[in-house]
Amino acid sequence: MRILLVEDDEKIAAFIAKGLKEAGYTVDHAANGTDGLHLALTETYDAGIFDIMLPEIDGLQIIETMRGSDINMPLIILSARHRVDDRIKGLQTGADDYLVKPFSFSELLTRVQALIRRSRGTTDPTSLSMADLTLNLLTREIVRAGRDIELQPREFALLQFLMQNAGKAISKTAILEHIWGYNFDPQTNTVDVLVCRLRAKIDKEFPEKLLHTLRGVGYVLKAP
Repeated sequence: MRILLVEDDEKIAAFIAKGLKEAGYTVDHAANGTDGLHLALTETYDAGIFDIMLPEIDGLQIIETMRGSDINMPLIILSARHRVDDRIKGLQTGADDYLVKPFSFSELLTRVQALIRRSRGTTDPTSLSMADLTLNLLTREIVRAGRDIELQPREFALLQFLMQNAGKAISKTAILEHIWGYNFDPQTNTVDVLVCRLRAKIDKEFPEKLLHTLRGVGYVLKAP
């Protein structure tokens, strides 16, 4: 899943981006309002995290423009402004949530997850399953045929993406965009390498293969 982070404080942005990536998200970061608005209007995201006080265009203007353009991605304002009036204004402008700095990253992550679930009209997810393979979204544990499987963050993100789209052909470009973000070189063989690593962990030691290559198309996760 992709998150748009618009934050001009480099330390805070790096802290948030690192935590989100470790949790399996892809993060696109903009350090000013102009770049943030451009990404919001031209790319697709599962959620956005916006500061209010930004160079060039402030966060509230970005949100107002997005809502006026019928872009309904879930949005969290992350701001040092803590007055009740500031929170009310942010929510009235179109934000879905408001978190005051300083903040706990675990709380931010929980709110992001809750907003994404709410936007999809789903209840709290617990796991994804395909044949004898299970991925627990809460504990981040992966089990196949009773055997625990250890995955790195990007391997986990890829498996989650494939399981959420089980039976569908997923292109390399879609994987690149989902796992690494919009600015990654599409000519790289990084997707092939990541898929190879994932396949070695979830398929190699098992008789039935789940991760299949569709030549000239991409990949699909499906039961035999």
